[in-house]
Parts: sequence; structure tokens; C-alpha cells
Amino acid sequence: MNKGGMPPKGGAPEKLDRKRTGRVLRRMAGYVLAHWPLFLLAIALTLLSNQLSLMGPLYSGAAIDAIAAEGGVDAATVFDNVLRMLVCYLLSAGLSYLLSVLMIHLSQKIVYTMRRHVFERLTTLPVGFFDTHATGDIISHISYDIDVVNASLSHDLVQVMTSLYTVIGSLLFMWQISPPLIAVFALTVPASILFTRYRSKKVRPLYHRRSQKLGELNGYAEEMLSGCRTIAAYGREEEIDSRFEEHNEDAMEAYYRAEYYGAAMGPSVNFINNLSISLVTILGGILYMYSQSGAVAAGTLFFITLGGVAQFVQYSRKFAGPINEFANMLHEFQSAFSAADRVFRIIDEEPEPADKADALTLSILRGEVDIDKVSFGYVPEKTILQEVSVKASPGQTIAIVGPTGAGKTTIINLLMRFYDATAGAIYVDDNDIREVTRASLRGAYTMVLQDTWLFHGSIFENIAYGREGASLEEVKAAARAARIDSYIEHLPEGYDTILSDDGVNISKGQRQLITIARAMLANTQMLILDEATSNVDSRTEIKIQEAMGELMRGRTCFVIAHRLSTIQNADLILVLQNGRITEQGNHEQLMRRGGFYAALYGAQFT
Repeated sequence: MNKGGMPPKGGAPEKLDRKRTGRVLRRMAGYVLAHWPLFLLAIALTLLSNQLSLMGPLYSGAAIDAIAAEGGVDAATVFDNVLRMLVCYLLSAGLSYLLSVLMIHLSQKIVYTMRRHVFERLTTLPVGFFDTHATGDIISHISYDIDVVNASLSHDLVQVMTSLYTVIGSLLFMWQISPPLIAVFALTVPASILFTRYRSKKVRPLYHRRSQKLGELNGYAEEMLSGCRTIAAYGREEEIDSRFEEHNEDAMEAYYRAEYYGAAMGPSVNFINNLSISLVTILGGILYMYSQSGAVAAGTLFFITLGGVAQFVQYSRKFAGPINEFANMLHEFQSAFSAADRVFRIIDEEPEPADKADALTLSILRGEVDIDKVSFGYVPEKTILQEVSVKASPGQTIAIVGPTGAGKTTIINLLMRFYDATAGAIYVDDNDIREVTRASLRGAYTMVLQDTWLFHGSIFENIAYGREGASLEEVKAAARAARIDSYIEHLPEGYDTILSDDGVNISKGQRQLITIARAMLANTQMLILDEATSNVDSRTEIKIQEAMGELMRGRTCFVIAHRLSTIQNADLILVLQNGRITEQGNHEQLMRRGGFYAALYGAQFT
């Protein structure tokens, strides 16, 4: 359990067993069949390309028989068959190239759809999901895992389709040439299948573990890079490097084991296939000698020509080659299945529960909020809030103070319905918030958090994010109210200045002021301020407090603050300790009481 009673991020993944592998395969097939015209064209190209490739050995064998004819070499027949063989192989190669291009195009369409499904699902998941899953691991699903699936679809799927047709076609041609020689494969093919099944059972969990460890490595790297300044300030680079080394070694070990045991499959199956070709060559040579000696009559079961032996050897290679390729690809399939399973787990996550069918839409708000005996815990075994009750009249400012982990932010999470209370109820304008739509409830609030969020775009776009369709004059007015207009206007590009990701090209205080300007632009009846002035200096804070006073006038405000100077004018101050309200009143009342608030205030200003 981590700070605040939140469940830990991550966790052991469910084992990818045979049943789940089947479900993953069916779902991947669903993505492929969604583009069935392209897939049918790919199948047609596969059949035609492989049929042409299978015709080559027939013409090769006929040419050899024409060379070994009793009356001498039949040059015309030899030339004719060689020309036909070359045409077949050239056309087959051209069609194979078109097939590869088509499959790349098809795989990109599938990956595009899969990424869209993952991201759409992420936008519908409850906040609790992101509280329990590392950001780097989630990003790993969208990037690494889907890239693995893409590689398998664009290359391995073509190989499977090609191999399947080649194996069946080769078997039919070999049956026409010499049924007795096929008996060799009755021994070697089952040996290949049994070995492949045995080995795949060992390899499957290794690839799942590899995906897990790479996700953990990405999550740790993302977390550490986001805190690089803090790490440098505390001189913990060596410690962080050491921990990264542990994650890196785990990932490397998982990757090595998966690749090592997977790579061993191909050479083993290749040995079995080479053994089968050797046996075919030996047995075919014996049958040919008997056929030439007259011991076996022409047209009988055991009769075979030199060209027939050559044809059978070529077809046996075509028959054994795809089996060997499939064994080599099987570890790639295991990796793709594990990656696809991780992607589908995201897609299968339960989205935020839908609003009730008869849910109300909050439109005209007075801004009255009533928290009635609310209890809540992020996990059943630990309660964070215990029978908290408070009533905020329209236009009141409610400040919440208390030690870290007391449940201050949890109250905000419940007000916004990021979580639902386990007991009690919260009312807005006498409406139980569980009976209204989440969109209208959250749209009734404006939030300014301690952790600023800015996106890649202009300053104008970042401020205008607070209200759709806002004009430049409205944005400028909000910036003036937030005391950030002078800074913006002195920039070379002014409001068109582009902010990099999360606004790292401006100071933290300026980022905070821009988010405050965004909040000022939003026309809502209720405000939530979570340490909204924590990242500015005292002089700027005084100016912001004046602007915030204008912003908060006539609106119901919930303010979380550690700096008590920012809440002295609050209508009601709640002191939260161990999930309970232990003191409440305005600043003067709490100071006269001489309790926790007075001690906290004294500690800050003595």
C-alpha cells in the first residue's frame, strides 16, 4: 500500500495459457477480417504465387528426364521446360513482392485501428486505473507491444499463409511422383510437431514475462526522467543508476531467456527436416536404381525416374522448409501473442460506469454542495474518509487543511466523481451527484491543481482550453486577471508563442499562472483549487490572490492549501485529520480555539 491508502501500481499479470492464447488469436483475426477485401486479395496473391513456385520443380524434373533420355539429349524439350521454369519463378517472385507490400499496408491499417481502440479506451477509464498503473507501462502498451504485433502481422502472417499452401501443394505433388517416399515424412513430421509443441509450452510464459519486464523498465525510466531535477538536487544519480541497472538486468535476463529458448527451436526442427531430406535422397536413389535395373516395371508404385527423384527432393525441401520456418517464427508468434494480450487487457478494462439512464443534466447551478456523512477508501481494507459532513452554501469558500495523507485530495476526487463514496452521499443543488451525468457535474467545476498541465501548442491555445471558442480578447482578459499578460506580451511571438510538451520551456511559476488564466476563462459556478499558488513567489502570490478574489466572488470554492496565508479569508476552514473533520470554523474562531489549526498557523508564521 502506498501513500494515501492507494493500491500499488503494477502487479503480476495473468498467465497467458492456451485458452487465453486462443482468445487472443481470435481477436487478432477479427482485426484482420475487418479489412477483408485486402485480406482476400492477399490470399489470392499467396495462392497464385505459390502455385507458380510449385510448378517450377515439375518443369525442372521434365528437363532432367529429357537430358537423361535413352535416345540422347532432347535439347528442344530441355530448353522449353527450363524457359517455363524461369517464367514461373519470375512471376512468383513478382507476386510475392506485391504480397509483401500489400501485407505491410494491411498491417498498418490494423495497427492504426488497434492504437485508436487502446487510446479511446484509456480516455474512458476511471481515474483509479491511472492511480494503479505506471504511466511508462501504459505507454509501452501503445508503442512497444503494438509494434511487436505489427511486425508479426506484416511479416509472419504472410509466411504462415505461404507455408500452409506450400506444404499442402508439395505433399500433393510428392504423392503423384512417388507415394512410397512419403513414408519418410510419417516419421519426421510427427517428431517436428511434438518437439515444437513441447518447446512452445516452455517459451510462451517467457515471452509474456519479457513484455512485463520491458513495461516495468519503461515505467521506471519515465518516472525517473520526470524527476530529474529532484534527483540532481539530492545527488541521488548513483542510486537511481543502480536501481535502473536492476530493472535493466531483469529486462535483459527476461529478453535473453525468451530469445534463447525460442531460438533453439528453429535449428532443432531444421535438423529433423534435413534428416528427412537425407532419407528421401537415399531411398529415392535406391528406387531409381531398381527402376533402371528393370526390377520395377514402369508405371508401377515403386517406379521412379531420375527427373522424378529430382522433383521429389525439390518438393521435399519445399515441404520441409516451411515447417522449419514456422518453427523459427513460432517464438515470434509467442512474443506477438503476449504483446497482443497486454494490449487487449487495456481494451478490456472496465470503463468508467455509464451514467444512469435517467441521469439529470446540471445546467442552472446555485452552487450549493452538501457532503453528508461520506466514508470512502481506495481499497476495502483501509478507510480514508470517515463520516465526513460539510455544507457549502452558494458563493462560500471552503478551505481544507490537514497533514499529508489526511484525505484532502480524496474529498476533491469524490466531489468530481472520480470515485464514488462507499457510504453517505454528496449533493449539488439538492441533487445526489450519482443521479446526474458526470459530464455536467465535472463541467460545473473549474480545477486549478498544484501539478500544472500544459500541452504542446501556443499560449493562446493553452489558455483558451478553458472555454471552447474563446476569442483572443477574452484570453487576454483572463491573462490580465491572472497577472501573466505582461510576461506574455513581452515574448517575441506573444500569445502565439509555442509551448513545448508540458511547458518545460517556461518557468514553473509561469506555467502555474497560465493554468490560473485558463481557469479564469472558464465560466463555472464552482471552483476547486489545490495548492494553486504553491509555485509562485510571495509578491506574485499577493497579486494572484487579488485576481483570485475576483474569480472566486459569487462562486462556491473548495481550496486545499498548506500555506495558511492563502485561506485566512475563507468562509469555512475544515481541519482534516485521519479522515475525520476535527475542527471547523473561520480563521479567527480556529485561532481562538487553540487547536491543531492554531498550532499549524503558529508553526508557519512564528
